[in-house]
Amino acid sequence: GWIEIVGCADRSCYDLSCHARATKVPLIAEKPLKEPRTVNIVQFEANKGAIGKAYKKDAKVVMEYLSMCDECYITEMEQLLNEKGEFTVETEGKTFKLTEDMVTVKRFQKTLHVEEIIPNVIEPSFGIGRIMYTVFEHTFHIREGDEQRTFFSFPAVVAPFKCSVLPLSQNQEFMPFVKELSEALTRNGISHKVDDSSGSIGRRYARTDEIGVAFGITIDFDTVNRTPHTATLRDRDSMRQIRAEISELPAIIRDLANGYLTWADVEAKYPQFEGQETGKKDTIEE
Repeated sequence: GWIEIVGCADRSCYDLSCHARATKVPLIAEKPLKEPRTVNIVQFEANKGAIGKAYKKDAKVVMEYLSMCDECYITEMEQLLNEKGEFTVETEGKTFKLTEDMVTVKRFQKTLHVEEIIPNVIEPSFGIGRIMYTVFEHTFHIREGDEQRTFFSFPAVVAPFKCSVLPLSQNQEFMPFVKELSEALTRNGISHKVDDSSGSIGRRYARTDEIGVAFGITIDFDTVNRTPHTATLRDRDSMRQIRAEISELPAIIRDLANGYLTWADVEAKYPQFEGQETGKKDTIEE
């Protein structure tokens, strides 16, 4: 279905007018005029005696409230006065009924040298929660042919983890290379996750895909047995892999994460990984 991601409300001057009446502080901007201007003024004219008699010590509160009302509000209340002979106002936590003998509406002209403006307000409404929902909504996918394999295709620049480091197995020969890569990624400012737990490499790929890790480095027996030492780099979305020297991988991932390289650029430069050639035959299945 649909949910609201962004709400944009044209509040005009309604909010500031309400605040001004409630606080009795004029929330206006002043604009000097190059030439004097004659304008029509609409304001309440209060009968101090009638209001004082009705509300005694609260009369001042009512008078201050009436003095802060804008033309739009005054016109609305005037209509109620004409139709019902009264209207009510709320201020200082109290409600006051005003009748025709207490207040009238006065119209006159005035020459202005400074224009008073109540600013109009546009209220855009969206927060980090809505932004995150949008990111989740547009990046959640299911692997074709396997409903159990879900993944987030976060663009690398916003992915919480840019890269995973996965030894092919728990073989201790892999650990120095895992440590070397993790330290190099940290020096390059790349957020990453090391998963050296038991389980097939395919299962661990799936785990990192589920949380949207953009790329994955795998240490295998070719890393150990061949020089220069290389490792595979896997793209989360396409699941395609290339092979490159370990010393080059942190910079590649850094440039991918910052948008300086695309995966197509990487594939054009480095050989596609088809399978390891030496050592123990660990299965590398997706």
